Amino acid sequence: MNWQRASIAGGVALPIIALLAFAMTKDPKEIKSPLPGRAAPSFSLAVFAPGEGSARREPGDTIRLADHAGEVVVLNFWASWCLACRDEHTPLSEVARVYEPKGVRFYGVLYNDTPANGSRWIDAMGGQSYPSVNDPRTRTAIDYGLYGVPETFFIGRDGRVAYKHVGPVSATLLATKLDSLLRVPAPPAPTSSISPGP
Repeated sequence: MNWQRASIAGGVALPIIALLAFAMTKDPKEIKSPLPGRAAPSFSLAVFAPGEGSARREPGDTIRLADHAGEVVVLNFWASWCLACRDEHTPLSEVARVYEPKGVRFYGVLYNDTPANGSRWIDAMGGQSYPSVNDPRTRTAIDYGLYGVPETFFIGRDGRVAYKHVGPVSATLLATKLDSLLRVPAPPAPTSSISPGP
């Protein structure tokens, strides 16, 4: 009777142990995303935090991905309650200041939070060089397949997601990815196949 119980317990425990052992070999930051290489989901979101300098957008302005065709765009999903977001805030702002004159557009996307909390957090962090937009009902986050915050998406000039980073981004990673995207020429403007009439 005891050997039967031991056999059943072993039969149940071994697959669980094997599954846990397999999971321990995986890096949680290596979550595969279906987006890289595909067209970035479009969005139209209202600015709540304006940013600074030439990147400044007035609160209430609408940011649309479609308005940035041919440009490199960085979308950083964050929240005021996210501790890891504090680690990347300064590098994001500093790199945005350097790359904005090169034609790279940075936008923070507030995830599962309120604009009031987001604005207080930005003020407490010493400001932000690029605008942040509100994602009510987290529709944009869902479209981008967000697993949590922070997550950063790099969109190439061709409008495709070039890279997704899970966790806080460093200045080095930002610069490396942006330099590689800026080396890729912008896609040619579409030409009309309609010939002019006589």
